[in-house]
Amino acid sequence: MNVFDAIKKRRSIRGYLDKPVEKDKLSEIIEAARLAPSASNRQEWRFVVVTDKKLRIGLKTAAKGQAFVGEAPVVIACCAETDNHLMTCGQLCYPIDVAIAIDHMTLAAIERGLGTCWVGAFHEEEVKKILDIPKDVRVVELLCLGYAKEEPKQPKERLDIEKIAFSQIWNKPYHSK
Repeated sequence: MNVFDAIKKRRSIRGYLDKPVEKDKLSEIIEAARLAPSASNRQEWRFVVVTDKKLRIGLKTAAKGQAFVGEAPVVIACCAETDNHLMTCGQLCYPIDVAIAIDHMTLAAIERGLGTCWVGAFHEEEVKKILDIPKDVRVVELLCLGYAKEEPKQPKERLDIEKIAFSQIWNKPYHSK
């Protein structure tokens, strides 16, 4: 599978088989995150890989009771050990860098026959307590990972490229053809 095929195939999976993820696949997925670019090569991301059922059920509770969080055989707490460095553009590095690493993991997972779902609906302090994450570390997202129960349908129609991309200046139409 090439990267563009993986991008087109990726979906948010909210139903997982009760089947463990092989350690070698999980290691390759974490390696994909490790290889992601980061601002000034800061590499502030940290990952807590959770396979323990009790901990996953706790994470489900912290994630507002979303059943699939407890059902997924792997939940990765995607964190940042950060000094809150701002890029010249004024944006914090760590949320962007962690997001890039997560995206690398989702594409690596698809290529290995696994599904994922980004979860931002969670209570950070509860996640920290459950996973014994230090107070000064930020939990940016949870990433559920496992074998999908079913292939989800194509998402709702995407905006036309002309509505999201401009040529040279804002609002000058970009023509993809």
